[in-house]
This record gives sequence, structure tokens and C-alpha cells, in this order.
Amino acid sequence: MGKGKLKKVFPGGNTSRGFFSYYDYLIKPDATRILVLKGGPGVGKSTFMRYIGEQMLDKGYDVEYHCCSSDNGSLDGVCIPSIGVALLDGTAPHVVDPKNPGAVDEVINLGEYWNEANIRKNKDLIIKANTRVGRLFKIAYHQLNEAKAIKDELDSYYAEAINMGGVNGMIHSIAEDILEDLVKEKKMQFEKEAFARHLFGTAITPKGQDHYLETILDGIKKLYFITGDAHTIGSQVVGTIAQAMHMHGLNTEVYHCAFEPTAVDLVVVPELKIAVLKDIPGIDLKLQGIPGLKKVKIKDLNQHLKQDVLVAYEREIKCANERLHSAIGRAISYIAAAKAEHDVLEQFYIPTMDFDAISAKRDETLARILKYAEEITT
Repeated sequence: MGKGKLKKVFPGGNTSRGFFSYYDYLIKPDATRILVLKGGPGVGKSTFMRYIGEQMLDKGYDVEYHCCSSDNGSLDGVCIPSIGVALLDGTAPHVVDPKNPGAVDEVINLGEYWNEANIRKNKDLIIKANTRVGRLFKIAYHQLNEAKAIKDELDSYYAEAINMGGVNGMIHSIAEDILEDLVKEKKMQFEKEAFARHLFGTAITPKGQDHYLETILDGIKKLYFITGDAHTIGSQVVGTIAQAMHMHGLNTEVYHCAFEPTAVDLVVVPELKIAVLKDIPGIDLKLQGIPGLKKVKIKDLNQHLKQDVLVAYEREIKCANERLHSAIGRAISYIAAAKAEHDVLEQFYIPTMDFDAISAKRDETLARILKYAEEITT
């Protein structure tokens, strides 16, 4: 068995609505096993999960890394879909407790491997740092909320300029094209209850906007790429197509906007190896480098914009774009400051940990996961 395929996504994000989570979609509740890791910052949760992910990849299993939007190098979870096993960080801000204890979920408490007496020596400093981290995130979310008001203003100019008849025609054309493929593949299944999985494909992080879209699109054969300046309308196009595919009995992966978490940037239809993606501001994606991608159909929303309306609001649009960029930039600087303060917080925990004992627990957990895999495949 060769090396497995790695997909990277974000289960939660720093958004204009604050921290927003699609954590419930990391794995289905009736999974084989959900291992919830608990413990403070710096205790090794991300390293624990990454090690198991790497080992399972080497053994040929496809693995998902659910990346942390507040720490570019950290993981919130690891999922091995083919055997229904997931490990996830169950600490704030994505607090997770077992829903089916023993039957499906269990807690692995890495707090069992620290020296409590040494941690308590820094009690006041830990409380102070935690308070500071929370405060910095609140400021960041205020900036993103301010950015949302600016974005709403910007959207209003494009809403006035857009010809929705043309946009609806575009949606119909894409949906009809996909349904033709559905008929060819003989996968029209109205009786099947389709499942829509919701996650983020991009994130606003301490290092700016981040993404792993290449890993999500790896293996997609046909991509519809929605371009143009009316980005919110682009999200409406992708979201409408996602709903249409769901109604036709197709399972979908719906990837939401890092800034406005209910808006849709990308929908993937795994059964057909088809995806619909809108152009995402600030994201550099090289479509020609995506493995397996054979056909890209570009749909340009700008052809449905009334240029005389945009010319009339040219100064306002330019000003709104500048203010939007500035507000998001300020938010990112505060998220970065929160990350730096969190790094300080970790230093109070790292020296107190028995990492040899954690490594032994990690190896024991890996052995159990491999046993689950063996039971499922035999």
C-alpha cells in the first residue's frame, strides 16, 4: 500500500461573527472512535495528533488535517475517514465533550502528565496571559465586525450594478451541465438522503489569509471557476449550486468564507469529482498545479455588471476597498498578537510536562487505531 493522500481544511475560523465553528462536521457522530484531547496550552495535543496522522499516511490511509486558524503550525483535529476515526482538540474556543461516551467518544486528558505544583507557581501570570489572549481576540473580532459593515457597503454598489437575470442564467447553465454528468454517471438518486459537510477552506490567521485549497481540490476532474468583482454574488452562485446538488441526492463538501462564515466559497461533489469555486480575494491559487484537474470552465460575473453604475460609484468603491483592507489588516495584527501571547502562556506548561509518558500514550493510541482499522477491513 502506497502513501495516503493528505487533505488540509479548517474546522473553525476567526470571522466577522467572532470565532465560528463547523467542528460538528469534523466526523459523523456514529464514527468508529472519536478521541477528544484535553489539556492546557503547550501540553502536546497538536503534536500527538500530527504524529498519528503521519503514521496513518505512511500506512496508506487518506488523512485529513483540521488546521487551527489561530496558530498556523497547529492542528485542531485529525480525521481518518475510511475507518471512521478522529482525534480532536477539545479545549477552548472549540470546547468538545463526549456525546456518546464509551460507545464512540472518549477523553484523553494530557493534563494527567503535568506537574501541577510547578504550574501553580505561575498561577497569576497564567491568569494574566489568558485574560490578555481573550482581550486581543475580542479586539480582533471588533475589527472584523467593522470590516463587515464596510463590506456591506461595498456589496451594495455591486448589487445595484448586477443583472441578476444573467446571474441566474449562469447558475442554471452550471447546474444543468453538472446534472448531465450526473445522468451519464447514473448517479441520480432522489431516494437517497444526501449529506452536506460544512467546513472552511480558508482562514484569517496570525500570518494573514491562509488556505490549503490545492489539497481539497486534489483529484477533482472538472472545476467551474466563478470570477469577477461582485464577490458576495459569487458566493450566492456557489451556495445555490451546492443546494441544488444536495437536492439531487448528491453528498457535498461545502467550504465557507473565512470572513463571512455562512457564505460559500467552494462546493465539492466527490461522487462526480466536480467542484464549483469562486475567486477568493487575497488567495493565490494555481489551478494548473492541481493533480488530476482536466477541465476548468471559467464563468465571469463581470459580464453581468452594468459598467455605468460602477463608474458612477468609482470613488466610493475605491475608498471602501481601502477601508476594508485596512480593517482586516488590523484584525490580523491583533490575532497575531494573541498568538504571541498564547506562545508565552505555553512556556508555563511545557517545562512541567512528562513528554516521555505522553509519547507512550500516543503509541498506545496509535496501536488502538490500527486495531480499529484491522477490524473494519477484515
